Amino acid sequence: MTGTPQIEFSDVDKHYGSFHALKSIDLTIPKGQFVALVGPSGCGKSTLLRSIAGLEKISSGTIRIAGQTVNDIPPRKRDLAMVFQSYALYPHMNVRDNLTYALRLKGIAKDERAKAADDVAKIIGLEGLLDRKPKELSGGQRQRVAMGRAIIRQPKAFLFDEPLSNLDASLRVRMRKEIRALHDRIGSTSVYVTHDQIEAMTMADHVVVMQAGVIEQQGPPLELYERPVNRFVAGFIGSPAMNFVDATVTDDGTKVVLELQSKPTIAIAGQLEPGRKVTAGLRPEHIETGDPSAQDMAPIMIGAAEATGATTYLFSDDDPELIIVTDGANLIKQGETVGFSIAPERVHLFDPGSGRALTQSGG
Repeated sequence: MTGTPQIEFSDVDKHYGSFHALKSIDLTIPKGQFVALVGPSGCGKSTLLRSIAGLEKISSGTIRIAGQTVNDIPPRKRDLAMVFQSYALYPHMNVRDNLTYALRLKGIAKDERAKAADDVAKIIGLEGLLDRKPKELSGGQRQRVAMGRAIIRQPKAFLFDEPLSNLDASLRVRMRKEIRALHDRIGSTSVYVTHDQIEAMTMADHVVVMQAGVIEQQGPPLELYERPVNRFVAGFIGSPAMNFVDATVTDDGTKVVLELQSKPTIAIAGQLEPGRKVTAGLRPEHIETGDPSAQDMAPIMIGAAEATGATTYLFSDDDPELIIVTDGANLIKQGETVGFSIAPERVHLFDPGSGRALTQSGG
């Protein structure tokens, strides 16, 4: 990432007794960037966020915010705003008072608070609701108030801790767009924790994938999708998840034989040692189907087919099964044999032991 550093982690570790929650974290977040921390439960992403806020004290290393080392600075003096999945609004206060509560504590004059509330209400789209109590608002409106309360403070950075987890699916999609639009309008630095890789991919400029307290890979969303450095990142980024199939490199080193019932052979980009055992990674959306007798097609039997209208999911009769995503309605039925192909540059190959990528495909 390029730009003026706003938040920096240098060799940061965090221990909870014998549990090593963060391991040698090095991370720089430039001013104005939207960065998503993503990974499975227990990977350390929330601990990392809480360490920025000062809610967790790191065991070693250095955290800097706007160039200042903050290891020993308490949360209230770090000038950060945090938005949680619980809205944490004061139920007896109306929207205006909820928005301006932090300003009142700072001794800001009443007329200045009122103007700030009006300005922020326009940004979050709640101009006509300033006199309502939280119980009179929808879930999405309450989340906007929580974000507005953070915006009004004009902090050095916004920290989001899975803020959309309590919302239904359609509202989450809408709020994703609203949070990103807010970020763009106010030019803030935002750090967003989520377990949902779709949220991370669609909202962030930069995605940090974590596992077991370690940063596995970080970069622009499409870079992680197209060039994962290991099997974990490849399987975590993308929906449906990437297919992983044991395979063996052919005698000429330019193809692999997949360990499926029909032993299909597919071409790969580049060349590997003949006879080498590998794990082939095939994204469901990159696999094409066609006539199984065609020269460029490999045969596979379909064990199940699920039509959703916009797409059809095909599942091979294998263990592990191969998942294929096709556009639109599909007439392929369970028990049929179809042909499939995938462009060589779309085939990801991983070492079966370490999981590291052997070839990195793009496009």
